[in-house]
Amino acid sequence: MYGYRVYKLLRMDRFPMTSALTRIQLDSLEHVSSGKVREIYGCDQDVLLVASDRISAFDVVFDQGIPHKGRVLTQLAAFWFEKTLDIAANHMVTIDFDMMPPEVRICPELEGRTTLCRKAEVLPVECVVRGYLEGSAWKEYQKNGSVCGVRLPEGLQRYSKLPEPIFTPATKAEQGEHDQNIDFRRCTQIIGARRATQVRDLSLQLYQAACRYLETRDIIIADTKFEFGLADGELIIIDEMLTPDSSRFWIGGSFESSGEPVSFDKQYVRNYLETLDWNKSPPAPILPEEVIFQTSQRYLDIYRKITGHLPGWIS
Repeated sequence: MYGYRVYKLLRMDRFPMTSALTRIQLDSLEHVSSGKVREIYGCDQDVLLVASDRISAFDVVFDQGIPHKGRVLTQLAAFWFEKTLDIAANHMVTIDFDMMPPEVRICPELEGRTTLCRKAEVLPVECVVRGYLEGSAWKEYQKNGSVCGVRLPEGLQRYSKLPEPIFTPATKAEQGEHDQNIDFRRCTQIIGARRATQVRDLSLQLYQAACRYLETRDIIIADTKFEFGLADGELIIIDEMLTPDSSRFWIGGSFESSGEPVSFDKQYVRNYLETLDWNKSPPAPILPEEVIFQTSQRYLDIYRKITGHLPGWIS
């Protein structure tokens, strides 16, 4: 029977907890915007994405961070950007710290968490692909038997594998607001029929390619989110892809007997928060050290499972 208490990820005594980086400030560079996790800076004709260790749940950003999280997100995204170049171009120029501007290189804490990227015009839709029934898709299915306008067979249960992966776009919400699921027709109204078809087809190809790769590592991608932009007229993947912040990663077979999958994403934090008397609005509650530690281990372990090695910064 699977469960986190019996499926021990990493020994606590081997990897002592380090502090989390939640605030990033580079005064000598143009600050473009702040996201829930990343800070974006202008850099000549490119942009810098710097991933902090901040964590959000239910669209609320917590004061506490998750050690190693920003580096895991940066390195995993780079891994997938390189692995899927034959399917779609992406915004990554380099994550090589020696190639970063001098204003960044003088801050050793930013090594491994900084990506030099091409500038892009962001498409205003989230490109979500689902292979399993969970999250908002499960709630919508319970109400009307469909997800984002896609009719599904009757009798599916939570965590059920779908007959085939489905494209379920969403609007891009402003900070502090929730993304809204939309159907494909609404997606075409927002970005045009040709572009909507293009991002749908690319999203499904990327998801299926990643699933084939991860099958060899006994990992399931329940669902994932891609973002696209236009750079000099070329459609490219931007932001991140196939990380624990944009995907639900499950251990294969882990929920067939226990009923709930062993996950490697923010679900561990969400599950804890659901036990609290909290209205899911700011201010965020304080996370116990055990929750922070166990979440950090999940991020590290999914990195190891996907790439085949432990991160260099803790080995």
